[in-house]
Amino acid sequence: MSLFPPSTNAQYLGARSSVWFLGLSAVLTLVPGLIHSFLPDGGAGVIGGLDMGDRRDMVISLFRWEGATQLALGMGLLMVALRYQTLTALFLALVIVERGLMSLHGWVLSPPVSGHHPPAHYGSPAFAALALVFLILALRPRRG
Repeated sequence: MSLFPPSTNAQYLGARSSVWFLGLSAVLTLVPGLIHSFLPDGGAGVIGGLDMGDRRDMVISLFRWEGATQLALGMGLLMVALRYQTLTALFLALVIVERGLMSLHGWVLSPPVSGHHPPAHYGSPAFAALALVFLILALRPRRG
């Protein structure tokens, strides 16, 4: 037994562009994960513009927690894009759920009281829409 089963890339029949988009999704998940995990304030102040007040330690802890989940998801996305491409459609669906929920919370259910939106609030709706396009392409067999 090994940690990684054999690659399934040869069995993937969807659009190659969907795999590339999934790889881009991985990078765009790993970078914020690294920022939230290792920037001194987790990106809360310098990027997110949050006034952490007297709860600075708690806010940074929450950002680090988010960074850990982003790193795990990003590594999973990257593994699918590089080695297990038959799972591309499933993982694009997960990207849609993640980005869709981020958009819903950031703009509708719990927008920031300060009115300042972090970068992810702007990119998430567009990214969810693009992921839907690439999901459709991943589900359609390639021509030729």
